[in-house]
Amino acid sequence: MAYEIVDSCVSCTACAMVCPNDAISEQDMQFVIDSTLCTECAGDFDDPQCASICPVEGAIVDELGYELNPLGSLTGIIPLSAA
Repeated sequence: MAYEIVDSCVSCTACAMVCPNDAISEQDMQFVIDSTLCTECAGDFDDPQCASICPVEGAIVDELGYELNPLGSLTGIIPLSAA
């Protein structure tokens, strides 16, 4: 039960700064989420804080690979290929 930061991450550090559990850290120049610390913000926030602040669509996924902020979620413009 944890999220994953994928290669599209630009290492802006925003997610690490807002994580209430300090579950996000930088390792080998890429940010990772420690699954033993990540609670997906359940019980603390309505939305996962990492995905709520992430400026890169699709950079954070759940355990099934579902993008927490998919293409178009930040701009409101859904790409034709996703429609």
